[in-house]
Amino acid sequence: MTPDAGRTEWRDADGKALTDYPRPSVAVDVAVLTVQTGQLHVLVVERPDGALALPGSFLRPGERLADAAERALQTKAGLVGADFHQLAMFDAPDRDGRGWVLSMAHGATLRRDELPAEATLVRVDGRTVTAPLAFDHAAMVSRAVDDLRGRYARRVDPSGLLTNVFTVLELRRLYETVFGRSLPKDSFRRLVIDAIEATGRTSSSGTGRPAELFRHRSGADLPAGAAGMLTD
Repeated sequence: MTPDAGRTEWRDADGKALTDYPRPSVAVDVAVLTVQTGQLHVLVVERPDGALALPGSFLRPGERLADAAERALQTKAGLVGADFHQLAMFDAPDRDGRGWVLSMAHGATLRRDELPAEATLVRVDGRTVTAPLAFDHAAMVSRAVDDLRGRYARRVDPSGLLTNVFTVLELRRLYETVFGRSLPKDSFRRLVIDAIEATGRTSSSGTGRPAELFRHRSGADLPAGAAGMLTD
């Protein structure tokens, strides 16, 4: 007797079975953001037709979305072990000219030295990619930037784009890059000072007055109104 013997096939109120409905293909795409030369960039790969796109792949039978995203990063971008998370499902029926394809967009943020040296990067100006991308990948990058800003408005450098110790100036410049705007020096210091702690050391850049070095304060959040100050 087979495992399915005696099982009644599911049908909806119209008497249709699951197999009576057309099904879309499912894909994953990953927007990997980084900072290079003081500018926000996104990692892209070249498609067979020459267009630039985010690293992505179709979901294979029995595969989880996270597994497909990890595979796409490894095979398309040479990234292994990157920390990423889901952003949103992009489901416009006409988003992919090849057919009906849903894509779960993922986001990741890595330091430039965590990416392959030969990685192709495209600058992101504000929330806008400065080069054409295939499909709706530009919209995915915008969503990834929104997600990045939301996380940086809650915690100090949660993705570790800076080293373990940093000056307030370095931190402010990073936040200006993430949020795409200049931030008042004194207001920014007041905003972050309770979420960082002094190391007792100073920078040794060799030029100008040595600056005090800080590190993240474990478990500390930024004030509730941080997002307003950072985006106004």
